[in-house]
Amino acid sequence: MNNYSLNIDYVTVIVFLLLFAVFTFLGFYGAKWRKGDLNKLDEWGLGGRRLGWLLVWFLLGADLFTAYTFIAVPSAFFATGSLYFFAVPYVAWGFGVAMLTMPKLWTVAKNKGYVTAADYVKDRFNSKGLAIAVALTGAVAELPYIALQIIGMQAVIAILFIGLGITSTKLSSDLALLIAFIILAAFTFVSGLRGAALSGVYKDILVWITVLTTIGVVLTHYGNFQEALAVAHQVSPKVDFLNLPPKLFLAYWSLALGSTFALYLYPHAINGSLSAENRERLKIGTALLPLYGIGLALITLFGLLIFLVPNALKVVLTTKNGALTVPSLIAATTPDWFTGLAFTAIFIGGLVPAAIMAIGVANLLTRNVIGEFTKLSPTNEARLAKILSTVFKFIALAFVFIVPSTYAIQLQLLGGIIVTQTLPAVFLSLFTDKLEKNSTLAGWIAGVISGVGLVIYVNLILEHYGSLKTSLFTTPLGPIYIALIALGINLLVTLVGSLIAYTSGWRPYQKISAKDFEVEETAK
Repeated sequence: MNNYSLNIDYVTVIVFLLLFAVFTFLGFYGAKWRKGDLNKLDEWGLGGRRLGWLLVWFLLGADLFTAYTFIAVPSAFFATGSLYFFAVPYVAWGFGVAMLTMPKLWTVAKNKGYVTAADYVKDRFNSKGLAIAVALTGAVAELPYIALQIIGMQAVIAILFIGLGITSTKLSSDLALLIAFIILAAFTFVSGLRGAALSGVYKDILVWITVLTTIGVVLTHYGNFQEALAVAHQVSPKVDFLNLPPKLFLAYWSLALGSTFALYLYPHAINGSLSAENRERLKIGTALLPLYGIGLALITLFGLLIFLVPNALKVVLTTKNGALTVPSLIAATTPDWFTGLAFTAIFIGGLVPAAIMAIGVANLLTRNVIGEFTKLSPTNEARLAKILSTVFKFIALAFVFIVPSTYAIQLQLLGGIIVTQTLPAVFLSLFTDKLEKNSTLAGWIAGVISGVGLVIYVNLILEHYGSLKTSLFTTPLGPIYIALIALGINLLVTLVGSLIAYTSGWRPYQKISAKDFEVEETAK
């Protein structure tokens, strides 16, 4: 028995390892599933564009239900209260944006043979420079995103060691993560997106079982939400879990809106969408994704339900580590074997998104950065993408070992600010060809510089934090997510510059026609 009376023992570890072995098998089996020539980039990196609506639903859901989602959102809700429910409307709106944009992008990508959003941008604007900018933006934004999955996985390992009474955890935790990432890198290299899709289905099934079972157990045996609120008011009287203070209204909605714009600009979200078998199946899979929004709302409420479980609450308060909110709640309320299942769900909930993110980045760097400077054969292109995917995973792992977790979290928010600046080039251009390439590139530059500059100004100069602690800029109306301010500057430069160019005689480049957005190429 451990000091916190958590239901963690060697049965937990055995179940964890057995279920992780199944995950590993599925990852490698992906190379044989729906066989294709994995020496071609679209086969390795997009699964041959052969995923049906159910697999698209699972794959894109795997990007949402991540280890970081399990750890950070409930932890933030536990510590800060209602502000962090912004994640719920942001997810709902994000899928609305996806329904508007991804089917159009999928269609033109299929018709023209594009593997990445930057492929599309290059032809839409006749600009290698803008395509490289979009590719590098995606890669930079994705690095701390993968790092945060690893931080979520660390929380699972930490609570597992606490439950087993192991006090010296740093070396063991790092070794466990290294082994997990070696396995992940190996099956991603071999199977590509097919392995990520199969393991993503497995991971999502475990996640749904974990969420619904834990909620049911807590509400059945420990109390209801009203009782949880009563205890929370006693333990954390300064935190309001029900009502959002008026001064935070703008912060809430701007965080939700800015995150909405960013969600489907990340390479992993675009990569998952482009893997669909056809446009209609992509629409069906995307239309069903709001079900994951319900799951996200339930996960967020873990940050409140923990107040019903003294043993779990003791862990978080004693260690002063809010990241342990969900793992400790699970370990204190469910049997040892189920704790092993749930911990596996959260742990591989970091690995699956990491695989998809690394594949998306590898596609971009291979096609749209390196490929612009040297001619690659299809085989060499796929081989290079596999290598870059592996390297990128371990760069992200090293990033976590070197950078404190608080910095990684803020760097991810900064990544969201940066990736949002590709919106005119990727999203707006799907609906109009009137954006001029140099103006759009200038808008991207202005957006990135203003976004990064405002983050530095607020944290280091205005507030004197000495580190990155906020991504909000205080205005007379209230705090606003900096991503929206930078995007506003970006759009102003892009639209005004394009208008000036148009009145000066510039006309749109026509390599991509309106027909390419509407008609799918007939399979031969």
